[in-house]
Amino acid sequence: MVYRFFKNTFLLLLLIGFFTRCDSKAQQKTQNIANASISSSAKADIASAELTNQQPIVGANKTTVLLPKLANKRVGIVANQTSVIFKPDNTYTHLVDSLVALNVDVKTVFSPEHGFRGKADAGEIVKDGKDVKTGLPIISLYGKNKKPFPKQLENLDVVIFDVQDVGVRFYTYTSTLHYLMEACAENNIPVIVLDRPNPNGHYVDGPILEKKYKSFIGMHPVPIVHGMTIGEYAQMMNGENWLKNNVKCDLTVIPIGNYTHQTPYNLPIKPSPNLPNDQSINLYSSLGLFEGTPISVGRGTEKQFQIIGTPEYFLKRHLFSFTPKPNFGAKHPKHNGKECNGYNLTKEPRLSEINLEWLLEFYKTHKQYAPKTPFFNKDKFFYKLAGTDKLQQQIESGMTATEIKATWKTGLDAFKRTRAKYLIYEL
Repeated sequence: MVYRFFKNTFLLLLLIGFFTRCDSKAQQKTQNIANASISSSAKADIASAELTNQQPIVGANKTTVLLPKLANKRVGIVANQTSVIFKPDNTYTHLVDSLVALNVDVKTVFSPEHGFRGKADAGEIVKDGKDVKTGLPIISLYGKNKKPFPKQLENLDVVIFDVQDVGVRFYTYTSTLHYLMEACAENNIPVIVLDRPNPNGHYVDGPILEKKYKSFIGMHPVPIVHGMTIGEYAQMMNGENWLKNNVKCDLTVIPIGNYTHQTPYNLPIKPSPNLPNDQSINLYSSLGLFEGTPISVGRGTEKQFQIIGTPEYFLKRHLFSFTPKPNFGAKHPKHNGKECNGYNLTKEPRLSEINLEWLLEFYKTHKQYAPKTPFFNKDKFFYKLAGTDKLQQQIESGMTATEIKATWKTGLDAFKRTRAKYLIYEL
């Protein structure tokens, strides 16, 4: 009996020791993974508490939330140069590089307008390729197809979307998200949106897009400035049945921490080649309309979307001259090599509404001094930017900015009621 007791006790202790060693090895393996990633994405998540009192915590920084959703999954990522995880020392690592370092099974990178590294001109076709750093295949969603083909999704279990938006309808990243969600819904693939702040999220303004002017620079019945983060916008696309055939995407939004719509946010990385700083991003909704006219918005200079002018005439309050030349982001700028006269808006106060006064002033001056040259482009590009033909008609009829804005109110009020259903953050 005693022998049997000691024998059983010995076996029990042996088993406890075995499982303890196994558990210890598992813990050590987990710790090794954490240590290996400490210089990439996991370090950013560990530092989240340090960031809380200083700035918003973007969705990509919430790696403890994201990584379990990717376990044993084949992953696709829609990303560009803004898809980064921030560290407390104000440096960052790219999301793709970080996930690869964490042994996440990333299969494909999808690139939006301007490309994976954000170097292509506006409107320039982006080709498929291969990422030099990771060796991953890059599939362009701004080349042969803007919507992923089923074959491009067939080896994926989940797709991450992590691109910094600027909250303006004619900025094309929401259109890329639309086609991604639509394709993934049709192929039963979940989408995870890593949310980021909207630098223009503090206001809503502009005419609502009319269906007949739907294009890649405006796909949905929203105003020019919609006041939503990319995650909130994704929820609206799903909830309002904007995807083809009313398909529903299996959507998860990983929200921003420490954020409201009134939280100022300075973009640490320019979201595209011609939006180089916070001032250009804030002015973009007002100056973007000039793209449908002969007026330069500074492409081909170092002050893109911060200066406006034309070589055809001087304005009554002319204060500034500049000469567009080919540069990074503008290989063929408007009025290339010609001195343009206009305004320097780099010191303008932060806008909380679309400024129509600049557009109206240039239109009146143009009509007076260059009547033989059309002010609005013949291809009706202005209609697509405005989302309606009414704005051009109102300008041509001599309406004031106040009178024009009054016609937007009914549409804006209705939009805000719809938007309220999808907001994640306080206004």
